[in-house]
Amino acid sequence: MREDKSGPEAARLLEAAGYQVADTRILPDEQALLEEELRNICDQHLADLVLTTGGTGFSMRDRTPEATLAVAHRQVPGISEALRAYSLTITPRAMLSRGVSVIREQTLIINLPGSPKAVRESLEYLLPALGHGLDILTGTVTDG
Repeated sequence: MREDKSGPEAARLLEAAGYQVADTRILPDEQALLEEELRNICDQHLADLVLTTGGTGFSMRDRTPEATLAVAHRQVPGISEALRAYSLTITPRAMLSRGVSVIREQTLIINLPGSPKAVRESLEYLLPALGHGLDILTGTVTDG
């Protein structure tokens, strides 16, 4: 397994934005294992937000979107659509991302690309709106 540089980059950016990073994990590209981890985190309310990095491409091993959709209670297509649209202003390869965003229980799961550069670009774009969505999801504020 190669060194994960995207996860630490995501954690760094989240902490810099004031988020508490509860845990980081490196998992093999095995859909059943990914599903189990996502269910565990969400069902035990271990985090309000789960970011995955990588596994969103065209390779046969890339199963992160399938694992994410398998555990979803509700889809949040606007987040992934916005990330792809923004990324397309940087590289045409953004159209090749299959990342999805979903809600399970009171946890938001967002699939990010696998490169540290793409994670940084995605989070810099996403973070200004993310807090409000998480506040609504967790019941901290109501939308109205």
